[in-house]
Amino acid sequence: MKVVTFMKQGILVVRLEGELDVCGANEFRTSVDEALTATGAKHILLNMQGVSFIDSSGLGVVLGRYKRIAQLGGKILVVHLEPQIKRIFELAGLMKILTVYQSEEQALDLL
Repeated sequence: MKVVTFMKQGILVVRLEGELDVCGANEFRTSVDEALTATGAKHILLNMQGVSFIDSSGLGVVLGRYKRIAQLGGKILVVHLEPQIKRIFELAGLMKILTVYQSEEQALDLL
């Protein structure tokens, strides 16, 4: 799992690549939590373009970041969600709490 974080327009952008599974979940959690603490960002934009697989550990870590952001009144935006990953998000109920956009630019413009 490769995790790249940076700030853009006051939003923490997280670009993921690889498998968000039990092995990648800890790296995701650590990277995102450190970036949230360092930047004080209120919103997260997850770019899932490079994610080929997600399991319950990955779902749990995304949900955990959502809970942290929601306490601040923020949102998690998701872009480039592959159809198979979107289906897993739907089955897990995450599509009810996440907002999905086609591109980073669209998400940033509409937020």
